Amino acid sequence: MSNRRLRIGLLTHSVHPRGGVIHTLELADALHEAGHEVTVMAPALPGQALFRTPRCAVELVPVAPAPADLASMVASRRDACIDHLAPRVTSRGYDVLHAQDGIGGNALATLQERGLIDGFVRTVHHLDHFDDARVMAWQQRAFLQARQVLCVSQTWCDILQREHGVAAALVHNGVDLRRYGRQPGAADARVRRRYGLRAGASHGAPVYLAVGGIEERKNTVRVLQAFAALRARQPQAQLVIAGGASLLDHDRYAREFTEALAASGLRVGPGADVVITGTVADDEMPALFRAADVLVMASLREGFGLVVLEALACGTPVVVSRQAPFTEYLPADEQHGEACWADPLNPLSIADAMARSCEPGRAEALARAVPEVCRRYSWTASAARHVALYRAMRALVGHGLPLAAAVPTEPAAMDAAPVVS
Repeated sequence: MSNRRLRIGLLTHSVHPRGGVIHTLELADALHEAGHEVTVMAPALPGQALFRTPRCAVELVPVAPAPADLASMVASRRDACIDHLAPRVTSRGYDVLHAQDGIGGNALATLQERGLIDGFVRTVHHLDHFDDARVMAWQQRAFLQARQVLCVSQTWCDILQREHGVAAALVHNGVDLRRYGRQPGAADARVRRRYGLRAGASHGAPVYLAVGGIEERKNTVRVLQAFAALRARQPQAQLVIAGGASLLDHDRYAREFTEALAASGLRVGPGADVVITGTVADDEMPALFRAADVLVMASLREGFGLVVLEALACGTPVVVSRQAPFTEYLPADEQHGEACWADPLNPLSIADAMARSCEPGRAEALARAVPEVCRRYSWTASAARHVALYRAMRALVGHGLPLAAAVPTEPAAMDAAPVVS
């Protein structure tokens, strides 16, 4: 088992470019390049496809249009995953089935209870609060029933241990420096034209980019309020809000954002003060990072904050919340670092960090070299860490033992893994 290639099934919750889905596809490609047999499984409506095609096998799990309430939607997608996997798990002989979300985790927990599989892996990126008690119970079941739980930051490892008694192993995110870089590409001019992006900080018209759509967890209303306050100092500045495809209902928060936008007096639309792009094509995201002067990631809650690495790799300074998990991997010394820190609950603090992030020295430093943080976190290293944990879990299961702290908690394999530069 220690040297042969693994058959790995990776389950993700959506075909849209959310952080957990991107993690799944990047991990799948890195595992595939390492010689393992990987299949990505994702629920999809008729006519849908993954936003990015990985190099490994893909199976789209047919699902019906989402019911009106969250619990019914989760149950419907869970049942679709169970129906898809049940006839396949024995015939395929998977060594590892790994869910990146609660829907897939619940499907695998059911297959485990039925005796169709002898265990599964679950990555917890972050946990949410839901008003529906059923959804909260399902969220917990999806990791409490797993034989191995992984987290992408030490912060969430600590939360799972403290609040749920779960000993999770740390597996970092990474950044693909072949995809994200400072060199302009064919999409750069097209992206600028499409969204009417302004000339940039060097011309007195800085472009601030927020990724993740309009969501409470992303703190979009306070980011908007910060931008409105900043305009007194930078009257030609522009705020771009990208992404936002989600299975969750953010309508209430979107209404709050609309009210804040109306109160600000800012114009919205391509070329205007505020640009709301919706989902951006995958091959255009590096161009959008390069077009921005600053990424604003003043989130209230993140698993890791993958877009921070992607922006830095493209030469774009970042504003981040002064809290974990950002404090785990970004330099604390703002004067010499690529990040400017902000209190996410204070729009004026966010505005001040946005202003500081536009200082010429930050972009110039990023233009000279790929930040060390981007070299330190690679998908190749993350895949190596995953494989070590997969093999340890399979060895324990093969001996009929419960999973215990037999795996190193420090991701030592990541330091030795090759990194694309």
